Amino acid sequence: MPSRTRRRTTALAAAVATAAALGATALATAAAPPATAAGVPLSGYELTWGIKQTYRTYVTTYASGSFTPAAGASQAADNGAFTFTEGSGTYDPTAHTIALGFQGSLKIESKQHGFEITLSDVRLDTADAEITADVTRAGTTTQDVPLADVTVTRAMKDMATTLTKEAADVFGSAHYAGAAGDPLTVVEKKKPEPEPTPTPTGSPTGSPSPSPTATRSPSPTPTGGTSPSGSPSPSPTATAPTGAPVKGDLSDGTLRWGVKESFRSYVVDGVAQGDITVSGGASQAAGNGVFTFPDATGAYDLDADTLTAEFQGAVNFKGHKSGGAYGLDLTLSEVRATLDGGSGELTADVTSLGKKTEDVVLADLEAPSADLTAKNDVISLSGITTKVTAAGEKAFTGFYKKGEALDPVALHVALTEGAELPDGEGGSGGTGGTGGSGTGSGGTTGGAGTTGGAGTTGSTSGGLTGDLAATGSDVPVAALGTAAALTVVAGAGVVLAVRKRRTQA
Repeated sequence: MPSRTRRRTTALAAAVATAAALGATALATAAAPPATAAGVPLSGYELTWGIKQTYRTYVTTYASGSFTPAAGASQAADNGAFTFTEGSGTYDPTAHTIALGFQGSLKIESKQHGFEITLSDVRLDTADAEITADVTRAGTTTQDVPLADVTVTRAMKDMATTLTKEAADVFGSAHYAGAAGDPLTVVEKKKPEPEPTPTPTGSPTGSPSPSPTATRSPSPTPTGGTSPSGSPSPSPTATAPTGAPVKGDLSDGTLRWGVKESFRSYVVDGVAQGDITVSGGASQAAGNGVFTFPDATGAYDLDADTLTAEFQGAVNFKGHKSGGAYGLDLTLSEVRATLDGGSGELTADVTSLGKKTEDVVLADLEAPSADLTAKNDVISLSGITTKVTAAGEKAFTGFYKKGEALDPVALHVALTEGAELPDGEGGSGGTGGTGGSGTGSGGTTGGAGTTGGAGTTGSTSGGLTGDLAATGSDVPVAALGTAAALTVVAGAGVVLAVRKRRTQA
């Protein structure tokens, strides 16, 4: 096959550099005669690969599934990458290629979506520049399934991977074929160094050993009290430095928030195959980035460390188009942030499939500092953490659990008309621009004209049929029943939450 030939040629060229990365043990062994025709034995390697981050997110959220490593394999915290251990194999000193097999297995399971996959005998062959594994499904094991092509590098760290059509079949989404996988790293696990023999505490000459240096660096100037010169250190002040009152109404301001990065990816690149549209003055940063909501109104009190700010603009998430209708049509508007002593809430009006629910408390806020201070008549707060509230969990139908982090918030509010807000808060996208594929008009309830995935039919009332895997999705949905398909179509879950409220009304 021509493609395999080209890949082998590339792998051979890269493998020459790879030889240096195998460690002194391999090179020393390779140089030591005699070298057998079978190659130089290797052992003690580890391979780390996450398959694909969006796939892991799909399994643990939309599919309500799990990853279970066993037999020496492990997974990094926070649904991270997988590590397979005890890698052994051979190094070919003539072709400068390696072949390694690793211990450990990984079970991928979702009872909700009806799949169970086990990967074992993970292997890396730099001659073919690919990673393979034995794949067990429905009690049947297929050996040496090529999961990804690997761009072999000298360091063998963070090597780029490209998923194969076989991987697309294994993981349930045709869109995976040719898609970028997670980076792959192979390292030699160093054996622990033997502990040195304890040496006597006394010096050989009998003179006492020098004690640890007791010299200390000067202590920092305390936050209160006096400075080294004796003059009092300045204490915090609650007054604005350039004449703005200690409390009053806001003149202007912006709020930056991305909702949740994985949700933006789901809408634009995932099953929804849709787009994101901003309107009413809101904007979106390039590369499917975060949103900026402008024109703050509200009030502040620097003495009490309180702030209430409401922002203009709206963002619409739309996808799952079929016959002119959308299975996902969600708009967030009237975004408002409140803070009291560094803690507060983020609320928004939520419109889904034409049904509007006002003042939904989506997240609890926690600012880096409890103190509100102004510089040049502007209060600037970045890195405000957001955690889903109980109401937010219901709005997201349990996909985002109470306490789970959403994207952080940054806000800048002006206390006087002459105050200048920091540049760069607007990002790109512009009023009515789009952050996804296709084009669409804005509007607080979303506009028409977005692109949707083929092979999906549905309605705004929730009826959905068809093979969602055919949408070109980045989120696999093989073997989904109708109920499971509805769950995936909801994306962040707000669609179903609003449907439930409508039914109960």
